[in-house]
Amino acid sequence: MKNLLSLLTSLVLVCNIAFAQTKWTVDPAHTNARFEIKHLGIAFVDGQFTKLEGQVDSKDSVNFDNATVNFDIDVNSIDTRIEARDNHLKSDDFFSAEKFPKMSLKNATLKKAGKGKFKLTGDLTIKDVTKPVTFNVTQNNGTIIDPWGKTRAGFTATTSINRFDYNIKYADKTPAGIDAVAPEVAITVNVELVKN
Repeated sequence: MKNLLSLLTSLVLVCNIAFAQTKWTVDPAHTNARFEIKHLGIAFVDGQFTKLEGQVDSKDSVNFDNATVNFDIDVNSIDTRIEARDNHLKSDDFFSAEKFPKMSLKNATLKKAGKGKFKLTGDLTIKDVTKPVTFNVTQNNGTIIDPWGKTRAGFTATTSINRFDYNIKYADKTPAGIDAVAPEVAITVNVELVKN
């Protein structure tokens, strides 16, 4: 009986270790979600969303292969440095922020793609549309212990999407037929994680 109890205890410990995960929280003070889009075919306009939150679950504090990612962005926090433009982007021409105040990346998984490189694939929801998206991700210099004793990790994720795929339908054109606002949007997310 004693041997059986020891065996069961060992199995429980092994299972706990095998399924243990490290939980991380996005540090909003050191994280940004940026975008860039061509304007009138001749220049680029950029901006960011200033309010966001997210969680990451990794195998341990140094291995992010197969980590899961969930991320939410407050659409009303859009900032292009021009208030009138921000208000237009919140309108029904673009994000319909009153009706759809949040965009999200859910069920996303990091897969190793080389040293310090990953592919992040998950479900991106903007407005009333959810589509799979893949980001190219670079881990920035592994994990560190900050001056206050917290474990941190940093990543940069990039992708591009077609805004028409997400019902962002603004479609004005110049007299020459060029899109006033291009369909293709480049996205860069710089993330700093703090181990819970």
